[in-house]
Amino acid sequence: MASKLYSIFSLKCPTCHRGELFPTPSFSFSRPFDQYTHCPACGQTYFPEPGFYYGSMFISYIGSGFFCLGIVMFFRWILDWSMIGSFIALLVIVGVLFVWWFRVARSVWLGMVYGFKPDVAAAVDAGTLHIPPPETSNRT
Repeated sequence: MASKLYSIFSLKCPTCHRGELFPTPSFSFSRPFDQYTHCPACGQTYFPEPGFYYGSMFISYIGSGFFCLGIVMFFRWILDWSMIGSFIALLVIVGVLFVWWFRVARSVWLGMVYGFKPDVAAAVDAGTLHIPPPETSNRT
């Protein structure tokens, strides 16, 4: 379980835990929705079929809904802010975390479908895999 959480929150390939899922850092806002077509380290495809990431939309929706409720309740009930102030704080926080949450939802979905393979990770570490450089895809 710890290795799955590592690959999800570090936005690494769920198969080898070495390759990146995205070409840019989460908080760069440069090409925020670009994603590699396959793992640059082990070659695991990140787009196995058309519409693969529809499930990640549900993960994003459910997670962001509870997150937004929690943030507004915290500012409203714990810090005793006004309702308008609570929603303004929510908009600022969500604006900063939007791209990161989008990427985590995709990483969770990939982690649910693919599992860690120690033999693939060992082959990546040994340098015995020869993977072509990945292209980026803006299929959102």
